[in-house]
Amino acid sequence: MKHQFVLCVIATAAAFFVCSSYAFDCEDVVGCTEAAVRSPAMRRLMKIKELEHMVCVARKECPLQIASVGSSPCTNNVAAGEYPCSNIDLLSFVSLSDLGSVGDSNDIWGWTDPMTKHEYAIVGLVDGTSFVDVTNPSAPEVVAFVPTQTFKSLWRDMKVFQNHVFIGAEAKNHGLQVFDLTRLRGLKATNPVTKLRPDAHYSGFGNSHNIVINEESGMLYAVGSNKCRGGLYILDINSPKQPQFAGCFAEDGYTHDAQCLNWSHGDPNFLGKELCFAYNEDSLTIVDVTDKQNIQMISRTEYSLSAYTHQGWLISDNSHLLLNDELDEVERPELEGHTRTMLWNVEDLTAPKLVDSYLNAETSIDHNLYITKKQRKSDGKEVELAFLANYCSGLRIYDMSEVRERIHEIAYFDVAPNCDKAEFAGSWSVYPFFESGTIIVSSIERGLFVLRHNL
Repeated sequence: MKHQFVLCVIATAAAFFVCSSYAFDCEDVVGCTEAAVRSPAMRRLMKIKELEHMVCVARKECPLQIASVGSSPCTNNVAAGEYPCSNIDLLSFVSLSDLGSVGDSNDIWGWTDPMTKHEYAIVGLVDGTSFVDVTNPSAPEVVAFVPTQTFKSLWRDMKVFQNHVFIGAEAKNHGLQVFDLTRLRGLKATNPVTKLRPDAHYSGFGNSHNIVINEESGMLYAVGSNKCRGGLYILDINSPKQPQFAGCFAEDGYTHDAQCLNWSHGDPNFLGKELCFAYNEDSLTIVDVTDKQNIQMISRTEYSLSAYTHQGWLISDNSHLLLNDELDEVERPELEGHTRTMLWNVEDLTAPKLVDSYLNAETSIDHNLYITKKQRKSDGKEVELAFLANYCSGLRIYDMSEVRERIHEIAYFDVAPNCDKAEFAGSWSVYPFFESGTIIVSSIERGLFVLRHNL
C-alpha cells in the first residue's frame, strides 16, 4: 500500500531545514504501525522520539558509521580515547553494521546456555534481532540474526524463558516471534551474518511495546499492544513454541512496562500471589494476576512532577523499588534536565509511597534500569547494585546497599560522548545478570558495548 507524506526536519543547532514529499511502501518505513492502538500520551512520546530520530538521520548520525573495537581499560576517566568512565572498563564494542543491521539499536537482553555456559547478548535492532556470543567478552562473535517479522521499527523488545527468546516490536502485525536459543550452539561468526527464522510465531496481537516474563510461572505479559487497551495481554508460554492466551487486564489502560513475579516475601498480605508492578504512564499500578480470569488491581499511585511513568525494578527484599519517568527531565523545569530516579517504599502494596528522589549531576533522560546483587571485589561482600541506562549519560551504577538512608553513584560508562543533554540518544538498555560479571549495553546509534565494572 502506497502512502504519501511530507517530512520536515528542523535542526537549529545544525542550522538546516529539510522538507520533502515522499511516496513509500509501508515496509520501507521504520515503525510503520498505521493500525496500532495507543494512548494519547504514548502517541505523543513516540512522535517526539521519531522527530528526534529524523533529525539524527538527517545529520548522518543515526546510525553512526564507526568501527568495532577491542578492549580498553578506563584510564584517567576515559576509555578508547573518547568514552568518559569511572570504575568500568570497555571489554569490546560491536558496531551496528557488524551486528548485521542497516539501522539503529534499541533494547537488549541476555541468555546463558545451561549446557555450554556460553553467554549471549540478544540485541534488538530496527530490522531484527542480533545474537552475539560474549563468552570471551574481549572477542565477541556475532553468530546469527533473526529479521523482523513484518516491518522495521525503532522499538523492539526481547525476553527469555526456557531457552527460548520471545520478541515483540512496535511494527504493524509483528506479533510475537519465538526463537529456540539452543540453535545457537556451535555457531561461529560469518560475513555476512547468518540469518535464521524464528521457530514459531504468535499473531494474537500485532504491535507491542515491551515483553515481560515471570520465569517462575511461565507467563508472558505483552504490554503496550493493540489489545487489552494496551494493558497486560497474558500468554502461557510453558510450552514455549505454543503460546496460549491466558487473560487480559485493561482496567487501568495502557501499560508501558512491568515487572511480574511470584510474591514470596515482602508485604505478607500477598504471599503466594503472582503480582505485576505496572508502569502506566502516570502511575505505579500494582496488580494481582494470580487468577487470570479475575485480575484485581491492588493499588494505583500517582506522584508529583510526573510526565511519563516509564519503568522500574524491585530490590531483592521487595521492600522498595526504583522508578524512572521518561519525560520529567524534559518537561519539568524544576529538575533542570537532571536525571531523577525515584525510590518507592512498597512494604504496604495497597499504599506505595514515594520516599526519595536521587538527582544525578548529569543532564540526561533515564530509560531502563535493573537491580541485582554483585560481589564487591574489595571485601568480597555481596552488595545490591542498580544498573541504569540513561540515554545521553550512558550506563550508571548506583549503590543500593543503604537504600533506607541514601542512594549514590559509584560507577559510570558514557556510551554517548557526543551527547550531554536531555534528549533521546545514547544508551537504550542494559543487561547486568551474567554470572561472569560481563555487562552489556545497547547504544541506539552505535551498537553493542561489552563492559565490566571494577567495584
